Amino acid sequence: MILTETYTLANGVQIPKLGLGTWFIDDGKVGRAVGDAIEIGYRNIDTAQAYGNERGVGEGVRGSGVPRDELFVSTKLAAEIKEYDAAVTAIDRSLATLDVGYIDLMLIHSPQPWNDFRGGDYGEGNRQAWRALEEAHTAGKIRAIGVSNFQQHDIENILDVASVAPQVNQILVHIGNTPSDLIDYCRSAGVLVEAYSPIGHGEILHRPELTSVAERYGVSVPQLCIRYTLQLGTVSLPKTANPDHLRSNADVDFVISDEDMAALQGLDLRDYGKSSKFPVYSRT
Repeated sequence: MILTETYTLANGVQIPKLGLGTWFIDDGKVGRAVGDAIEIGYRNIDTAQAYGNERGVGEGVRGSGVPRDELFVSTKLAAEIKEYDAAVTAIDRSLATLDVGYIDLMLIHSPQPWNDFRGGDYGEGNRQAWRALEEAHTAGKIRAIGVSNFQQHDIENILDVASVAPQVNQILVHIGNTPSDLIDYCRSAGVLVEAYSPIGHGEILHRPELTSVAERYGVSVPQLCIRYTLQLGTVSLPKTANPDHLRSNADVDFVISDEDMAALQGLDLRDYGKSSKFPVYSRT
């Protein structure tokens, strides 16, 4: 069952292949969603400072009844933080807000602040934020550290000065938007890719190109999308607070053929509708 399967990060830490994304789940409701997910069998929970729900995520983890060392909790340093002292303060704030003892994985959320996504050069600021993450990692506050939305040159900027190399890059990956060159580079550099929005933020659910393939496998389009990202060798992080969807998202123990994987990888489905207002969907 996919919920029991893991990848091994470069530092030996085990990370579950399928996780729960919590973007857009309110702080007052996310504890219930996390609790439901853990009860179903999820062990990988992903949040971020920018989501404004770390408190609720921590509440769900603490109330789950599952030993802390069986769970994998990730969060992200706010994209706007590009200075060492501010990063140190923010990391400690996440530790206190989550209140789960330690963080399994913490990422720099973006190489640029959101209001300048894919814009200016923040290389030095990312190096300062990385130094703060490295120190928290060395201190045992964080088990693994990485980045999110980073391109190859952004990762290389960190590698040039890092004493601990990034172990993860969480990026937008779904059928119709597969950054194969970046995924290949990350693999060659020992950086595991996590796929956020593996269902294209919901905008690709009714595409006929996908419904016909899903029907042939006897699965739903979300299940096809999640399985696709898993077969790319990424961690898949679909987001939902619906228990029925949590269960169906984990029911992906089928195999997409090599022929279908190649066809799906060649699709271009990047019309995100109203979601295009978000930088990650408008400037990919």
